Amino acid sequence: MSQKVKFSSASSPHFYATIRARVEQFFNQHELSRNANAHMWGKTVFFLTGFAGLYIVILSGITPTWLLLPLAGALGMFSAFVGFNVCHDAIHGALSGNKNVNKLFGFIFNLIGANPYVWSLTHNVVHHTYTNIPGHDEDIEVAPGLIRIAEEDEVNAIQRFQHWYAFPLYSLASLSWVFRKDYVKFFQKTIGAHQNRHPKLEYFNLFFYKALYYFLFIVLPLLVLDVSWWQFVIGFLVLHITEGLTMGLVFQLAHVVEGTSFPLPNDSNCMEEAWAEHQMRTTANFATQNKVAAFFLGGLNRQIEHHLFPKVCHIHYGEISLIVKQTALEFNLPYIENKTFFSALRSHFVTLRRFGKEAAKVIPETVN
Repeated sequence: MSQKVKFSSASSPHFYATIRARVEQFFNQHELSRNANAHMWGKTVFFLTGFAGLYIVILSGITPTWLLLPLAGALGMFSAFVGFNVCHDAIHGALSGNKNVNKLFGFIFNLIGANPYVWSLTHNVVHHTYTNIPGHDEDIEVAPGLIRIAEEDEVNAIQRFQHWYAFPLYSLASLSWVFRKDYVKFFQKTIGAHQNRHPKLEYFNLFFYKALYYFLFIVLPLLVLDVSWWQFVIGFLVLHITEGLTMGLVFQLAHVVEGTSFPLPNDSNCMEEAWAEHQMRTTANFATQNKVAAFFLGGLNRQIEHHLFPKVCHIHYGEISLIVKQTALEFNLPYIENKTFFSALRSHFVTLRRFGKEAAKVIPETVN
């Protein structure tokens, strides 16, 4: 079991206090809620309608068989977009000021195959606290032994080619989530340093809502669609490969690019910097001026603002980013940003290749 990491309170203790005060002042001055506005509720309706509409059209049987495959791909993308835009904010408590509303929209996570309770532990509690700390942040452990993104990661020969096979692996993320990841994380004794002690109700929720998902997306389509079993399997795989690749790319571009660090605690299990400073060094933005990215990615292209203010709805990140960037500059802290999606993608590719080359150098030494 990993011991809990403590963050320093000595270095630049005023950065987080300053930035919080400035953001609070911004919302007060403009008389804005930190939660969803009309534009955000419009996005919510759009993505949920698209998700439900695609599902209904596929099951209706009104489309020719050849069209089912692109519709399955579109449903996979909308599943990811619902997760990014609706469920992510809701589970963070940022969508609404009403806990019951957040719980209701967070429930939708079950309908894209993921468990909201497990996600809140792995993401909200562990990832947001111990971002990019090897052995603690399990969100960066995409495929242990296959993908190496930190010096401390296990080394083996195949990692020399990881910059080529990583992307196909990312496309399996959704399938893993539906059939494996939630169960594994739920029954681990710990997630990072977090001790797993689950309420009894969550045992029921895990199995019941997984079963509901399997019924809605496996059993029911097989019962109502006039397709063979192998055609269904292809469609199901296309749905999840599309969803998995969309999710995998977005999450990786926020933390595993050039400039982000993977710091370790010292011998006393303490980090050298304060928590907010740590977030600035381990998190990156991308394509922040792209309106299409802003609409579809649910603020995940503005990870710096999200990590500092996870309880603020992502619809406001563009406005508060000016405050965050200016304050970081004043405190001589980095504000890591790739201007476009493709520059971030290239940076991730370069990072994978660098760690792959380092693995190749270490292998002969370990063999001898």
